[in-house]
Amino acid sequence: MTDRKTPPAIKDAVSFDYILPAIHEQQLSNGIPLYWLNAGVQDVVEISWVFPAGLWQEPKQGVSQATAGLLKNGTSKRTAHEIHEALEFYGASLKVGPGNDFSTLTLHTLTKHLEQLLPIVYEILTDAIFPQQELDIHRQNAIQRLMVHLRQCDFVANQQIDAALFGPEHPYGRYTQKEKIEAITREDLLDFYKKQYDLAGVKIFMGGKVGSKEVSLLESIFGKDRLVQTPAVQTVFALEPATEKKLHIINDPNGVQGAIRIGRLFPNRHHEDFIPMVVLNTLFGGYFGSRLMSNIREEKGYTYGIYCSLSSYLNGGEMSIHTEVGRDVVEPAIKEIYYEMEQLCNEPADEEELLLVKNYLLGNLLGDLDGPFSILHRWRTLILNGMTIEHFNRNIRIYKTITAKELQTLAQRYYTLPDFHEIVVI
Repeated sequence: MTDRKTPPAIKDAVSFDYILPAIHEQQLSNGIPLYWLNAGVQDVVEISWVFPAGLWQEPKQGVSQATAGLLKNGTSKRTAHEIHEALEFYGASLKVGPGNDFSTLTLHTLTKHLEQLLPIVYEILTDAIFPQQELDIHRQNAIQRLMVHLRQCDFVANQQIDAALFGPEHPYGRYTQKEKIEAITREDLLDFYKKQYDLAGVKIFMGGKVGSKEVSLLESIFGKDRLVQTPAVQTVFALEPATEKKLHIINDPNGVQGAIRIGRLFPNRHHEDFIPMVVLNTLFGGYFGSRLMSNIREEKGYTYGIYCSLSSYLNGGEMSIHTEVGRDVVEPAIKEIYYEMEQLCNEPADEEELLLVKNYLLGNLLGDLDGPFSILHRWRTLILNGMTIEHFNRNIRIYKTITAKELQTLAQRYYTLPDFHEIVVI
């Protein structure tokens, strides 16, 4: 008989085992790499086509974003309206996400509709025409959005911190400008599309309730063309951080709020300190119970939210603290941010506090391992960064075993105030 009076024992997330389910890896007949995962009980599927078509590869500012934004807006056989109508008919979602290093086309649909939808995706990826009328509308809308955003202190601060860290001409530091949007031509998009959305450079990721039938469907559509593999060109951009470490901008003389961004360059996820730093960053400002949140939101009441984030790219990375506070408390808030950094350098974290952070990180990971799409995203991050399952397993070991003393040493290494850039926009 089930005992309904005695509650089950509570276990810390540290005590669980974490196993990333294996992913199938194979090549289509023409050499396109396919990674697929059969998981889940619902008849749904996610397929992502990932191309080296991000900010890093664009020859002209704004081309990556514009190409991604107009990718679904017409082929030689279908108009933008016909493409969107076909997707809606099957209840499917097809989104394009441009990023710093990659652009990703992602399809969500019921598994049974793949046979009808994959030819449409293939058509988009091989026969997009970027109609001039669509580009004109895109430019107009992009400029209007930019003009609105430039009135917002947080938007300007985000632009300025990246430019300060990497340099305004670096792909990770460039920011959108009206004249750059106006200068984009249809020929720019067609050329970028031809070079960067070439199927010879794509990686395909599929997850959900899928198997050999769905793999065969992908093979019949995306594996039929003979592809010419072109050696990747390794482009190098010089880092040009701002020499002036503090920049205060009055964007709105009547503004009542100030956006604070404090950041520094940081190694990407290949560096041995990256994962230990994830733990320290979480304790410092990475979740709602962090030191920054407890001090600057809960105790001082300066803000609704303050966070510190680590960003890893293929060719670099950054750490940045971001918050918006009342104009009259900008300086006190900055002072408290640096105070919390110094505290982590001077004193080891409390063991109970560290256990809470570990449970938070590992608890989130348990959630990520619960569904097929989350598992697929874990694998996609590993594969696109040239990593294996061992990297995932190492992460778990560090989350479970890192000590407060090790975090203090890490803080002393990276919370060095002269290395930080400080941006304030009012």
